[in-house]
Amino acid sequence: MQYHLNGFKPGNYQIPDAAREPVAPPPIVDLPKEVDVLIVGCGPAGLALARQLSEFADIKTCIVEQKSGPMLFGQADGISCRTMEIMEAFNSSEMLVKECYQLRQNAFWEPDTDHPENIKRTHKVPDARLGLSEFVHGVVNQARLHELLLEGMAQSVTHLVPHYSRRLLELEVDESLTQDLNAHPITATFERVDAEQSAKVETVKARYVVGTDGARSAVRKSLGIELQGDSANKAWGVMDVLPVTDFPDIRVKTFIQSKENGAVMIVPREGGYLVRLYVELGLLENNQRASQLELTADDLIARAQLILQPYSFDVKEVGWWSIYEVGQRVAERFDNNPVGNPDGLIPRAFVAGDACHTHSPKGGWGLNTSLPDTFNLGWKLAAVLQGKSDPKLLQTYVTERRKVAQMLINADREMSALVATRPSADKADGQARKTSTADIEKFIARQNGFIAGTSIGYDESYLSTGHEHQGLATGFPIGQRFHSAEAVRVADGCPVHLGHLNKADGRWRVFVFGNRQDPRDTASETGKLVQFLENAESSPVKKYTPADADIDSVIDVYAVFQQQDLAIETLPNYLWPAKGKYGLRDYEKVFQTDANHDVFEQRGIDRDSGCMVVVRPDQHIATILPLDAHAELSAFFDEFMIA
Repeated sequence: MQYHLNGFKPGNYQIPDAAREPVAPPPIVDLPKEVDVLIVGCGPAGLALARQLSEFADIKTCIVEQKSGPMLFGQADGISCRTMEIMEAFNSSEMLVKECYQLRQNAFWEPDTDHPENIKRTHKVPDARLGLSEFVHGVVNQARLHELLLEGMAQSVTHLVPHYSRRLLELEVDESLTQDLNAHPITATFERVDAEQSAKVETVKARYVVGTDGARSAVRKSLGIELQGDSANKAWGVMDVLPVTDFPDIRVKTFIQSKENGAVMIVPREGGYLVRLYVELGLLENNQRASQLELTADDLIARAQLILQPYSFDVKEVGWWSIYEVGQRVAERFDNNPVGNPDGLIPRAFVAGDACHTHSPKGGWGLNTSLPDTFNLGWKLAAVLQGKSDPKLLQTYVTERRKVAQMLINADREMSALVATRPSADKADGQARKTSTADIEKFIARQNGFIAGTSIGYDESYLSTGHEHQGLATGFPIGQRFHSAEAVRVADGCPVHLGHLNKADGRWRVFVFGNRQDPRDTASETGKLVQFLENAESSPVKKYTPADADIDSVIDVYAVFQQQDLAIETLPNYLWPAKGKYGLRDYEKVFQTDANHDVFEQRGIDRDSGCMVVVRPDQHIATILPLDAHAELSAFFDEFMIA
């Protein structure tokens, strides 16, 4: 798709440039007096949480934003493979894939040895993240991602929309009520900042609050949570521009280091014409802010033109620009409980996204770490609020996501240093060569799984267990996200990505990968497992599924078989169950291997033994078990679920 030819216009890219208009904010209505979950901030973390909770009609959610309406442009642009997978869980990946610019190459430029005042390409390489997911790392306006999440919220069963033009004045947590799950210990006071009723004060009481209100988070400050780490010491400029240039790699992600004028990183944007530049500006003095440099967009353009010599770079339009400082900091804690939570308290207030980790934007890590923060938290809040899980589940948000944030900070510190370091054209000046663009390339290759978000895993716990059985499916690392692979649906022969079955609906998934035995034989390991799941009193399906609910409403079971001669009508009824008020049969739960895409081979599944792969509602693998480990499967769910 191509757009922005005659000027940058934000909005829905399915609408032609000439007709595209920004989305109007919803009408301002009074805040509710009492809610289950209060979300403060409409960034990617807040909207991802609201999108997830909007699926539950029995959970009252309110999301509040200080700005006057939805974001239109600027800020993040990179969409990692993992974020694409999460958007697939929201049924929105197809639009992003269609609209985004797909990053498939990286180019590296350094000073020309013969003419060091000019730059020269050293090499091009395929993007290191290719093949880590069925999705490719892409680039699209963050506002467009927001728009897709907002559309999903509005079209959900709860028709959830944000409340704009509200500034948080005060947030109080009544510690005497936090361990009473029926209480509303959170009191939030907001001031309206719209033109009609400016300064009107509204109060909301909530069972839980989540601060997703950015690096200067009012929620974090109200909770007395400190950011720890390095203060900013270098300034960068970022701008989205429509340029006319003879620079040959303008449509390739490019790292450039000049001899005297600093560094620039070029990121092609969606639509074929728009380009983002990150421009190195220089060191900051102690306690100096980037905004104090009093630079303009013209200053950024002039610096970029110097770095890009001998190529011309004529900017016709600046869609958005900003100056920022690079500093890496992470919150000491992610909830209202003391560090380490020695008393095992249930948290009631959380921070997520930029509210608890700040860093440079160059790696695209802000959005792509923030959104998984609340994708982790959302299903846990829903499970506790609906009475499905023990409230101790909420304690795992801190232990799982703070480690990821610390890894992010460390990686960003290294990446920022590499991108900013100017190479020496030679050693004649007496200085030893520091780093080169080759070092950036090595860093990207080494960190490709983390950058893509696909290698991020959670440590062993009651939500990440069964490591002694990892050998049954070596390509499904326990704790990491379920790495999708294709299989063929038995009922109709359709190829399906198994990972796309893991939707953001709060349900657990159990994938049964059958062994060499005939699954139609009731005496086979698969046959016995199906009988156990359907009929045994200790079955987690029977124990935790309400009597009046569909059989897969809590734990959704799928089967993938090696045999190629299967017919749906010959398989146990449990694998194609009757559901809904009419008892319609579900034909989409049984699969067989594809000769061209054998999931058993691709994911290292033991063909002789088979296995169960249990997947959490956030798509991370919780445990792997043998097919006959019925008691172990029950014990896993018994640890945290409520009958």
